[in-house]
Amino acid sequence: MSPPFSADDHRFMARALQLAAQGLYTTRPNPRVGCVLVKDGRVIGEGAHLRAGEPHAEVLALRQAGEAMRGATAYVTLEPCSHHGRTPPCADALIEAGVARVIAAMQDPNPRVAGQGLARLREAGIEVLAGLLEPQAQALNPGFIKRMSQGLPYVRLKLAASLDGHTALASGESKWITSAAARADVHRLRARSCAVVTGSGTVIADNPSLTVRDMELPAAWPGQPRRVVLDSALITPPGAAVLGDGGAIIFHDRAADAERVAALSAAGARLEAVARREGGLDPEQVLCRLAQLEINEVLVEAGPTLAGAVLRSGLVDELVIYLAPHLMGHDGAPLLRLPGIEVMADRVPLTVTDLRQVGPDVRITAKIGANT
Repeated sequence: MSPPFSADDHRFMARALQLAAQGLYTTRPNPRVGCVLVKDGRVIGEGAHLRAGEPHAEVLALRQAGEAMRGATAYVTLEPCSHHGRTPPCADALIEAGVARVIAAMQDPNPRVAGQGLARLREAGIEVLAGLLEPQAQALNPGFIKRMSQGLPYVRLKLAASLDGHTALASGESKWITSAAARADVHRLRARSCAVVTGSGTVIADNPSLTVRDMELPAAWPGQPRRVVLDSALITPPGAAVLGDGGAIIFHDRAADAERVAALSAAGARLEAVARREGGLDPEQVLCRLAQLEINEVLVEAGPTLAGAVLRSGLVDELVIYLAPHLMGHDGAPLLRLPGIEVMADRVPLTVTDLRQVGPDVRITAKIGANT
């Protein structure tokens, strides 16, 4: 039987989720967390975790509540932590504050916590409930959850095409397929991501910087996401824009030329060797390594070959497709290269989770797999 959550419980947890969303662009590699303290039906303290190393949501809410916190109910979007990281355990802070009740939206997937925070609260005599608005809480932290539970980041594959499914003209010309509004929307996707991944072919053809630009960002924003290039043969030029501020990672074949490794290292890139598999570098090894580097959410912006390879790997969690209202003709470059689809049963099923207009373009967000 589900816990007896009241209408007020739902209302206060919804507010905690609103607070957690304030950290959408700023908390990496930490999760986005909000907390609301309530006493006698009145909010007495609120907090949102905004940046790694700074106070957690529970601590900020307790500070705001002051002496009134004794006997209060704490609504938290994620189980209070029970270990010493960059900050002390929040479970201990709630116990010392004398709260009477804690409602958590979800258990922390971090193995260092994973129910221990809730258990510590119960052992201290605090009433504890969990699971209120859990799907909404999970949606705030897909990358943190996947990294902690599977050792992989959450992968979004961004694609842009004409209405007839092409990403470039036959001549190779591709700027710009979509509108300024759609491109601004992509910058918001980059801003919430820990890393933006592309291939060396895109670097050579377009020389993108893959940085976040032309948007107002919170003061707590930790800076540009890591730029990641998959480049088995190390053909990325040392002067490529993607290497501009020294934050890029280049994944390459273990048999790569030592002189090229040295040149790119001197240009400020971090070089990571991974195994090859048929068709290129092993995307699972790349993503596992990114998870080890505390990368929660990855945005893949690549050409049709790499985009197709990543999709075929089964490691893509979400597609974000921008379709522009124009036609580019049958000789244009395809949206994806997906060899081997010869009969209808081979199709890649998708479930559309969001469909909206962005300027003149249409943005489709979809999960991999049929809606069951």
